[in-house]
Amino acid sequence: MSGIKRRKTRIIKIGNVRIGGNYPVAIQSMAKTKTSCVEETIKQIRELESAGCEIVRVAVKDKDDAKAISRIKSNINIPLVGDIHFDWRMALEAIDSGVDKIRLNPGNIYKRAQVKEVIRAAKLAGIPIRVGLNSGSLQGHKVSAQASPKGTRSQGHKSAADKMVKSAVDYIKVLEGYGFYNIVVSLKASNIFDTIEAYRKMTKFCDYPMHLGVTATGLEFPGLVKSSIAIGSLLLEGIGDTIRISLTDKPQNEVKVAKCLLTSLGLRTFGPEIISCPTCGRCEVALVKIVRDLERQLSAISYQLSSRPIKLAVMGCVVNGPGEAKQADLGIAFGKKEGLFFKKGKAIKKVPADKCVGVLIEEIGKFVT
Repeated sequence: MSGIKRRKTRIIKIGNVRIGGNYPVAIQSMAKTKTSCVEETIKQIRELESAGCEIVRVAVKDKDDAKAISRIKSNINIPLVGDIHFDWRMALEAIDSGVDKIRLNPGNIYKRAQVKEVIRAAKLAGIPIRVGLNSGSLQGHKVSAQASPKGTRSQGHKSAADKMVKSAVDYIKVLEGYGFYNIVVSLKASNIFDTIEAYRKMTKFCDYPMHLGVTATGLEFPGLVKSSIAIGSLLLEGIGDTIRISLTDKPQNEVKVAKCLLTSLGLRTFGPEIISCPTCGRCEVALVKIVRDLERQLSAISYQLSSRPIKLAVMGCVVNGPGEAKQADLGIAFGKKEGLFFKKGKAIKKVPADKCVGVLIEEIGKFVT
């Protein structure tokens, strides 16, 4: 597993999920439906659950959205977060409907009297508030006129990261001033450098758990790359307690990328890890089809995970294939039309290309029992 030393934070409870401390980095996503379209929203959240999402957020634009929360909650199994902007009263409505956490944006909900009312309701309900900064909505922040936190640039010369950090610190001080400490923090920008800088600087000012993300990253591939660079860099430094990969795509793909990222860093295990080559002119089997079929069958079965990750190697030729297959728990290195099957470093038998997925699935069952 990972040798990453995680940042020490407070432990915060969101529904039945705990974050911070030594708890695993949790995967979040957001429903992309109109929240008051209850059946559609429930369907999408259930799909997210099946994909491995552990916390889900919904937009709360109006009373219909807020009132839908209670029905949605009774039909899903993961914590539900209400995303509130502009109208503080929607936070109260969402809390009344049983939401598990509130996200407030200091850029558009900043009047002290309004914030105080939300704090009061969150305290009574025993739920956390995420202080959720976005670089694109900072201009409305007026909750405090305090001096810049030490370590940020002076007024008039601030980077986007400095502005987000100051906004977050000021907002947190207001929450703490009313005796509220059940807090999660996020500081998202569309620029990966601003995002990384903001989170790094914020670690100096609080010990609250942090929700990581890069906002407005675009379609699947650019979004995947931007998010992986920024979130991966921070996780390598031990920063981050929950993550969301924001994509202009299906929300299930956000979860899929998040799982791959956490697995690659050795922070979580979600099932067998597949090592496969990119293929080249030496490959004489339909390796892409084989790997996709293996991935599909793995996602469709349930099995008891072992105490450590299982690595599967599916390699297309004899150059690196045997070596990678030997290093994996289970592996196949292909030659012409058939492959040599390895188990725990030992060559066992030859397997035809069209039988290899079935052999691996069968052996996984033996391996984990």
